[in-house]
Amino acid sequence: MARYIFIMGGVMSGIGKGITTSSIGRILKDKGFLVSAIKIDPYINVDAGTMNPVEHGEVFVADDGTESDQDIGNYERFLGQNMSIDNYMTTGSVYLSLIERERKMEFGGKCVEVVPHIPEEVIAKIKRLEKKTKADFILIEIGGTVGEYQNLLFLEAARMLKLKEPKNVLFVLVSYLPIPNTIGEMKTKPTQYAVRSLNSAGIQPDIIIARAAMAVDEPRKKKISIFCGVDEKDIISAPDIKSIYEVPLNFEKDDLGNRILKKFNLKAKKSNGGQWKKMFSNIQNPTKQVKIGIVGKYFKTGDFTLMDSYISVIEAIKHASYYFKAKPEITWISAEQFEENPKLLADLKKFDGIIVPGGFGNRGVEGKIKAIEFCRKKKIPFFGLCLGMQLATIEFARNVCGIKKANSMEFAKAELSSDQTAEPVIDMMLEQKKLLKESRYGGTMRLGAYYCKIKSKTISAKAYGKEIISERHRHRYELNNKYKEILEKRGLIIAGINPEKDLAEIVELPKIKHPFFVATQFHPEFKSNPLEPHPLFREFIRASLKQKK
Repeated sequence: MARYIFIMGGVMSGIGKGITTSSIGRILKDKGFLVSAIKIDPYINVDAGTMNPVEHGEVFVADDGTESDQDIGNYERFLGQNMSIDNYMTTGSVYLSLIERERKMEFGGKCVEVVPHIPEEVIAKIKRLEKKTKADFILIEIGGTVGEYQNLLFLEAARMLKLKEPKNVLFVLVSYLPIPNTIGEMKTKPTQYAVRSLNSAGIQPDIIIARAAMAVDEPRKKKISIFCGVDEKDIISAPDIKSIYEVPLNFEKDDLGNRILKKFNLKAKKSNGGQWKKMFSNIQNPTKQVKIGIVGKYFKTGDFTLMDSYISVIEAIKHASYYFKAKPEITWISAEQFEENPKLLADLKKFDGIIVPGGFGNRGVEGKIKAIEFCRKKKIPFFGLCLGMQLATIEFARNVCGIKKANSMEFAKAELSSDQTAEPVIDMMLEQKKLLKESRYGGTMRLGAYYCKIKSKTISAKAYGKEIISERHRHRYELNNKYKEILEKRGLIIAGINPEKDLAEIVELPKIKHPFFVATQFHPEFKSNPLEPHPLFREFIRASLKQKK
């Protein structure tokens, strides 16, 4: 039978519940236990696929095509194991599941109510994951902050499960302790109120993760202990740190892993944190630096830069850099500036490597194409992801193959005239077009894992070291096979093909012409973790470091 650990947030959002959940999972895994995790998002959206990345952060895609919150990506990176639809639920998905059951007469004509049936459906989903994974521990992260209406039903599910299995359920509250500049003292009162809000939902936290700008001192721990009814040893200090990969090590300074096991009357099966410590040692002791520019559009909101829009790309860059004991310096570059002032392209010379990531729509597209052309001509290591691959193909078609009107039908739908897309180098498959006409937008995506056959003697072949690979997708448009022959004839290598549908997955320039010019239709960033950097990101950073020399 599994043990269940609910992780909830207090005081405010964005304090690191996802990283806390991932870190607890890593600690328990290193102690020899099988761990899985669930993220509960309090949104009516059935999944994260329709959520704006600027507002909600990156949409993470699992092997089975599940479009989820970015925290599922954190779980995968920390645990080193794949997640699926069973690891993610939203308010919308729970209601939808319950309504579908009611329509099938599974309740035998009974009145179906919000309470207790919604919390029971949540518990059923948790149990389903337990049965599928046979995990020793199921970690359940409840999105939002205690005291909000949106997550009350999920807190009720946690309370009900505790009532049914009192010895198998543990509650962890991640709460924020502010240090107002004008006062200069760490304040515990907001955390006290957060605990009282949790108490009003029938839950008493067993452990409090005390998030703050600095480590929580003993007087503050004592105060929280007295007013919140938690043992001082169960108040875990979580100060701000430079790397999220230090969090599990930081928690273990307060013996969090053993505190959790003690509450379940368990002992560690083994101690296996050495690999994680070695990885973090590389982070702490870099021997070199690498400058990477990301040319995109999903990272500006007012005066703020939102890194969460491309969190998996950022982390994949870090993983590959750490592999070489290099410190990555990542700079955000707005593609639109190159449309307004092409002279600014010269600034790309100061970077060791350039990435053009995924995205939807035509904003900033011409600026990205100009950046790709500059990287190709000036031999700056270039890595294109999804849309980045499509634009690299368009750039090559226009400027090398002489197909001046080369474009994507995606942009024709926006502001471009049909005349401007007379040469649809990037187009949609026929079956996808039919679905789009019926407004079945989800059905028009190629989502999740697909196989790719790698061409021998290519950069990709060297990176992967095998002929058949599997990578994750999230896109509607493909390289139009009608243009393959002319593209290859003029020197673009189709280095990877999906064998089932004969679709281009990877394009490259030969190494004798360019140090690293690789672009993928899939999203390799989704399959990178700090202990196993993705092969293509690894080779991109290798080339970027060589460029630096």
